[in-house]
Amino acid sequence: MFNLQIIPVSPFQQNCTVIWDENKNAAIIDAGDEAEKIIHFVEQEGLKVEKLLITHAHLDHIMAVEALHQHFGVEVYGSHLADKPLFEQLPQMCEMFGIPPVPAFLPDHWLEEGQSVQVGNLTYQIRHLPGHAPGHIGFFDMENKIAFTGDVLFKDSIGRTDLYMGNLEQLLATVRTKLFDLPDDFIIVPGHGPHTTIGREKVHNPFFK
Repeated sequence: MFNLQIIPVSPFQQNCTVIWDENKNAAIIDAGDEAEKIIHFVEQEGLKVEKLLITHAHLDHIMAVEALHQHFGVEVYGSHLADKPLFEQLPQMCEMFGIPPVPAFLPDHWLEEGQSVQVGNLTYQIRHLPGHAPGHIGFFDMENKIAFTGDVLFKDSIGRTDLYMGNLEQLLATVRTKLFDLPDDFIIVPGHGPHTTIGREKVHNPFFK
């Protein structure tokens, strides 16, 4: 059995997602801010957090990770090594956006294309999804046909490419080769906004007309 809860956090309304199996083994994807809000939900549901997962190292996806790392005592997985400069620049990025600085940190485990991450009885395949951020990855549950893909593909849109090492052509290629190869009924949970499906975006997303 698969469960998820989206917790919008930060001034950027980022989708922090908690996932768990039938035994309440859980992971937190992209803890962007408001650590206490996330902890409250986890403890209210009686979940056992096993891992903290990161799709990419933009500040709105990682500002609460270290606080949760300290609170739950679990390791951090992702993103890809190419995001290392973004992790190291976290305090400066916070200042740039007028947010109180959060100390820089690095994950315990970098993840690469073809690897997988286990959360209880749930298995997530890793795909490298560059374009929005150089080390952007996605977590793909092939059995339940759902993926957590950060800021790559949105309902009717795509991620920004005007940030550090963003690349529009690379992002479009990523979507075409790493997402549009999935079945039409595959659900995409993005980093912001509502979920969508591969089939819907193939038909309606204006960037792929």
